[in-house]
Amino acid sequence: MCGRFSLTATSEEVQELFGLEEIEEFPPRYNIAPTQPILIVAGDIRREEGDNRTDRRALLARWGFLPGWVKDPADFPLLINARSETAAEKASFRAAMRHRRVLIAASGFYEWQRSPKGSKQKSVPYWVKPRQGGIVAFAGLMETYMSADGAEMDTAAVLTVGPNREVAPIHDRMPVVIAPEDFSRWLDCLNQEPRHVADLMVPAPDDYFEAVRVSDLVNKVANSGPEVQEAAADDAPAEVEPARPTKRVAKAKAADTPPDQLKLF
Repeated sequence: MCGRFSLTATSEEVQELFGLEEIEEFPPRYNIAPTQPILIVAGDIRREEGDNRTDRRALLARWGFLPGWVKDPADFPLLINARSETAAEKASFRAAMRHRRVLIAASGFYEWQRSPKGSKQKSVPYWVKPRQGGIVAFAGLMETYMSADGAEMDTAAVLTVGPNREVAPIHDRMPVVIAPEDFSRWLDCLNQEPRHVADLMVPAPDDYFEAVRVSDLVNKVANSGPEVQEAAADDAPAEVEPARPTKRVAKAKAADTPPDQLKLF
C-alpha cells in the first residue's frame, strides 16, 4: 500500500517533467498524509483541432477517493489506495479507471515493515525513493465529489501493485509507477480503455528504488520537515510499545478535512 509520501521537488521541476503550461508554486512537503491535498496531473483539457497546447493540467485533490454515489463521506471508508488488479471491476473505481486516470507527483513514499505476528515491537519505517533521485509519477484515479449542498471536491487514490525486489522485504504492495514515456497513454482516457493500459500497472523495475530505514519521526503527521527522511542509526535499539486495543481508522471524519486544507500549496 502507500500510506505516506513526499513531494520535495520545485514547481519548475514538476512543470517540466509533466509538460504543464503553468503551475502554482508550492513548498516542499516531506510527510504527506491521507486526507491532505496532493498534487495530481490530469490530461482532460479539450483543445480545438490544430491547437498544439498541452491538454494537461495540475490540480489539488484530497487524498481519499470518494465515488460520486456516496451520500455521506463520514460513513464511507477512507480509500487512499486502489488495487490495480481489480480497480477496473470495482464499483468504487470502475468509472474513474475508464474516464479519470491521473498522475500523482511524488519524490518517494514511506512504508512500514511489520514486526512478526505476536511481537510487541513497533513497525519499522522506510523512506523509499528513486535511486537516481528526481520525481516519480504514481498512477492515480480521480473523482470530483459533489456534496448534498452542491459543493465540489476533487479526490484521488493511488493505484498499487505487488512489490519489486527492493520493496518486497518491507511490504507486499507498492505504488504503480508510470514512466515519462507512458504519461500520454496513461492520461488518454478518450482512446485508451483500462485494458489498453493494463501493461503499465506493473511493479517498478528492480533497482529503480532504494529503501532507507528512517526513525519513527515520520509516524506523526506533525513532523513535516526533512528530518523525517534522515537515515536511522544502525545501532538504534528497537523500541517496544505496550499492547493496545486495535482501533478502526477506516472512516474519514470531518476533523480530518478542514475547510482550508487545499490551501496548503
